Amino acid sequence: MSFDITTFHADAVGTPSHEDVSAMRELVLETLRDAGLDPTVDERGSVLASRGSDDGPHIVLNTHLDTVAPHVPYRRDCDAVHGRGACDAKGPLAALLAAFLRVEPTEGRVTLALTPDEETLMTGAERLQETLSADGYVVGEPTDLDVCIAARGQCEGTITLEGESGHAASVSAAKNPVFGLSGVLEALRAYDDEAGPDADPVLGSPKLTPTVLSGGEAPNRVPETCRMTFDRRNVPPETSDSFREDLEAFLESRAPDDLSVSVDLIRPDTPFPDPFVTDEDDRLVQVLREASGGEVRPFEAATEASFFAVDAPTVVFGPGVLADEEGPVAHAEREYVRLSEVEAAAGAVEATLEESFA
Repeated sequence: MSFDITTFHADAVGTPSHEDVSAMRELVLETLRDAGLDPTVDERGSVLASRGSDDGPHIVLNTHLDTVAPHVPYRRDCDAVHGRGACDAKGPLAALLAAFLRVEPTEGRVTLALTPDEETLMTGAERLQETLSADGYVVGEPTDLDVCIAARGQCEGTITLEGESGHAASVSAAKNPVFGLSGVLEALRAYDDEAGPDADPVLGSPKLTPTVLSGGEAPNRVPETCRMTFDRRNVPPETSDSFREDLEAFLESRAPDDLSVSVDLIRPDTPFPDPFVTDEDDRLVQVLREASGGEVRPFEAATEASFFAVDAPTVVFGPGVLADEEGPVAHAEREYVRLSEVEAAAGAVEATLEESFA
């Protein structure tokens, strides 16, 4: 099959997959079937297709089908394609799909694994972690053709301060959870210096950011509870679960006697990506770096790559950027990717696969 990477990318960017991932999934399934393949869809909605044999190394190419709302329509300006999802991650998707279709391994196997919910719940990647095993993973994200070998993890949660509710004229300051917020903020600022993990040599330091405050319903009534939402970007060996437990213990040790404090993860029944680091001397890293000409570095955002890195060496790679000198690109109204970079990414992944199966 002759795969037109430009036409596929235009069709992909024109599909508002945050509204209807099934439409994006059908576009990919149709493309794979036209190539004579027999793709499947697992119970979490991920598209899977393989080429080659079980004799030899197994490489998985992964990226996601969904984008964030609202949809920004397709627009092409010479080499640049504009639109929501142009670089995150339909540019990487087009590149990985092209490489997958161009390579015909005789000793080894390549699997395309496309998830439906990377931007939200990541349940697709969680399921693939349970069902896939490989010798290496290439995860498609906008990295400016750099080979990214690490990413901090990410989780979100709430801190609840509970005190005594009642008339503003009668409740003591010691039992007022609103007053307790200042102590919580001071503790959050001090947490990583006093209790958090050391800086990772590749990823640097973790980051803890309070983001939302809520509490109270009337100006003359003290609320029983106040809540603070936080975003955590963690580094090894910390996980989302260990962080929740450690932060709660840290805050409890500093909470006033008249207030109680608890920490809960948002969406505790869905997975959060943990931090990962792949050895930069790994063969997959070196082959892709040589093929792409990019730098080896960490990725700026959390990705599904952490689900695969527990199984085998994993890199994040693709065309486009999260931000440029003018500001945010991915998830922004001005999102774009250059088609020449999509082609370059496809060529680099193709060369990496061929070298892996040689």
